[in-house]
Amino acid sequence: MAWTSIIAIYSLFWVLSAFIILPFGIKSHTEAGVEMVKGQADGAPVNFRPLRTILLTTVLATVLFLLFYFNYTHEWITAEDIDIFGSSERLEQLQ
Repeated sequence: MAWTSIIAIYSLFWVLSAFIILPFGIKSHTEAGVEMVKGQADGAPVNFRPLRTILLTTVLATVLFLLFYFNYTHEWITAEDIDIFGSSERLEQLQ
């Protein structure tokens, strides 16, 4: 696998992981019992911690990418394993 492919695939895993991590641990003003500032959105978070989010996102993305990479190199699960319609050879055998 080319290093450019590794960077591109890891970036995709990182963005996906960011969307997975973002909602965890966030409290709104009503949940935290804090008064809202005029003009603030109702769902605006009170306790957003970007460094924690970046760290957790990086850890999750790294784990997911390593699973992907090891599956790619060791071929644990291949396209033939998830072929839900069956291969053309199998269809010929059934006829």
